[in-house]
Amino acid sequence: MLRGKVTDVEISLTHNEESDSMEESRADDAVYASEVLPKQSPGALALSVGRAKQLISLYTMLQNPNMTYLGMSDPVVLPPLWARSDGSDPQHTCWIGAEPLKAANKVTGLNIYLVSCDGPTADKTCFPNLEELKMEHKIRHHSSVVTTKGFAQYELVGAAAIEDTIAESGSSIYVDITWNGVEKILETPPLISAATLNIALESGDPRSPVFQLYRELQFLLVLAEGLKTDVTEWPEPSESESAFKLVQEFLTDLKKKLDGDYIFENKNETETNIFFQKIKSDTAAVDSCIKSIFGERGDLDFTEQLWCKMKTVSSHQELIDCFTLVIKSLERGEIQPWIHQGSSSFLSQLIQQSYHGKMEDVSLSDITPIQMLLELGLEKLKKDYVSFFIGQELATVTYLDYFISTSVNLQEQVHRVQKLHHMLEIMVSCTGLLQFRHENLFPLTQICMKYYKENPLNEKHVFQLPIRPALVKKFYQNDNPEVWKVEISSGHGQKEVKTTWQVSTNAPVEHGTSNNSGFLSDSTVNGSSEEKLYFITMTQCSQNGNAGWRDGPRRFAGVQ
Repeated sequence: MLRGKVTDVEISLTHNEESDSMEESRADDAVYASEVLPKQSPGALALSVGRAKQLISLYTMLQNPNMTYLGMSDPVVLPPLWARSDGSDPQHTCWIGAEPLKAANKVTGLNIYLVSCDGPTADKTCFPNLEELKMEHKIRHHSSVVTTKGFAQYELVGAAAIEDTIAESGSSIYVDITWNGVEKILETPPLISAATLNIALESGDPRSPVFQLYRELQFLLVLAEGLKTDVTEWPEPSESESAFKLVQEFLTDLKKKLDGDYIFENKNETETNIFFQKIKSDTAAVDSCIKSIFGERGDLDFTEQLWCKMKTVSSHQELIDCFTLVIKSLERGEIQPWIHQGSSSFLSQLIQQSYHGKMEDVSLSDITPIQMLLELGLEKLKKDYVSFFIGQELATVTYLDYFISTSVNLQEQVHRVQKLHHMLEIMVSCTGLLQFRHENLFPLTQICMKYYKENPLNEKHVFQLPIRPALVKKFYQNDNPEVWKVEISSGHGQKEVKTTWQVSTNAPVEHGTSNNSGFLSDSTVNGSSEEKLYFITMTQCSQNGNAGWRDGPRRFAGVQ
């Protein structure tokens, strides 16, 4: 495995016969073998294995400080070099790499890496024995003591009880697990392992319990876009009652109840409804909860209820007609609606003015009614999200201030509400799918909020949360991993060398596997068509230092 933060250089034949500059390598022990390799450039062609070995040999010669007759008495430390090879040899070598070892800006040796890839296959009988891998490492590196480290990655969505909730979307929930002291190939990680939950979630699944809220958010986006472009893509008219008729009935009902029989429930603003039901550990409770995990608040004020009636408005004229009804009712004193304290929308200001019997003139032309409706929706959705996060004790009002601030323009307010919704979807999924409790949801919420205070909306982003394997073991204990890797190590510091053996359901390289199509026939090994097909990747390391270098253009033993 590569160490350090120097820039890798990849050499391969491209249509333009140019070399590609590569991304810096990662030393994170949790990454699997495919991430150790340089990223590939589209259209690049691999070298033959022989040419790749020659190239690495020339590279090692340039780094050899003993070759003074080349006029390099003080050679420059070159960045790591990776040569992409075509896998035409019996070992199916797909990469050969060289990484200088240095001290005080001088080269002290080189690590040579050979990466081979085979498969895909479902035949586990072709997998090596762990003891064989360890013995091979000891013989190659003349070491008597080796250590082993395991890595496994499991997909949790497919194994979850309600697997079809997000399985068809671009969402993914998986867990990375690392542990020391591997005992056998493909062993299930012990509970004392270190685990990290990885979740990337796309909003908008129709089966989500917060899908109706998502639809409200989408209408907000339509209104915000209409303000910016002066073109509003109104939704198709609903087959049920029109928004105008709903508003008309709503106002009529309020007029009838103005005598005092009907009183809005005015709650203290610091008290919020908890509409996220407590999750019990038994499966029946989870199944029941996921269907009603998010309900409408019971403290909707006049403007919020009005939004609920008008969110299906299907034309600009209908929007004007709805607001005309409301404003006339206020001017005539036919309604005296209650609104939340602190409500700052333009309509809320008109309502407050109506309490004193005097309202300013309102022109419902141009974009004014669109902006008024957008303000109503923003205030309503903000309170929905705040009620959830505060009600579940996942955040404080102070911590939510960035997401609900009115000091930025309406466009930015909508974008921040989008972030709140994405975080809500993540919490709902972790509660419904993985049955997470507060002790897990709280740190995940903090991670999401910290990210979204510093970054734009990104539903492809993978949020990571350290967890105990026992928390999700029931979802993977009987499942095959997506990736399983063992790392065999010996030596310390710059003398450390590693052998890595890995299986993965996805090809770790785009080249070098197309010639192995015969392995596809193994997908029905032992009569089972449900066995996962695995690519087998081996990374071997050879090391040479100043003591092992000889004068003259000798090739490294590892690449001969």
